[in-house]
Amino acid sequence: MILICQTQYSDNESNIKAIRHTVFVTGQNVPEELETDGKDPDCYHVILIKDDNPIGTGRMEKDGHIGRIAVLEEFRGMNFGTMIMNKLEEIALNNGLDHVYLNSQRHAIPFYIKLGYEATGDYFYEAGIEHRKMIKKL
Repeated sequence: MILICQTQYSDNESNIKAIRHTVFVTGQNVPEELETDGKDPDCYHVILIKDDNPIGTGRMEKDGHIGRIAVLEEFRGMNFGTMIMNKLEEIALNNGLDHVYLNSQRHAIPFYIKLGYEATGDYFYEAGIEHRKMIKKL
């Protein structure tokens, strides 16, 4: 069974941190101090659960900035990232936003293009990884 739901950071902090640590800190060598930026308590969060196990997460700041999209490696390519993005966009619409944006890692740009995002601006580096800003009108 698969469940995707909006959650309070405080209600799922340990699960959210565990997924993001595995994906970003362990998997991509992002420094821990960059991954934990202090913004989480003020963001909307989504958690994806498969068979009672948390396997993915994402967040959105109040201004529509989506970030920290993470799916455990063994569950990638199964449409879970799309489910997380759809839920965050639904939250954005429910909160009166007319667009959302994110900073995509270069390798993920085709994924976001398929979801209707448009790349804008030049490439830049965050945590030593090449990114590009992407925007989607809702």
